[in-house]
Amino acid sequence: MSTAIYTVKGMTCGHCVSSVKEEVTEVAGVTGVEVDLAGGLLTVESDSPVETAQIIAAVEAAGYEVADQS
Repeated sequence: MSTAIYTVKGMTCGHCVSSVKEEVTEVAGVTGVEVDLAGGLLTVESDSPVETAQIIAAVEAAGYEVADQS
C-alpha cells in the first residue's frame, strides 16, 4: 500500500472537499481519499504509487491547486 500527502490551496468549504474527493477518487489505482479542510491536506492511498501528475490533474479538474507533496 502507498500513501501520499498533498497540500491543496483554495478549499474553503465542505463542497470544496467533496469536489476534490470526487475527482481524486476517479484516478486509476486510488483506493482511498481523505481531505482535511482545516489543514488543506489531501491524503491519497493506493495499492501501488500513483503518478503525482495524475493527482495534480484531478485536483485542478476540481478547481483547486496542489501547493506541494510529501
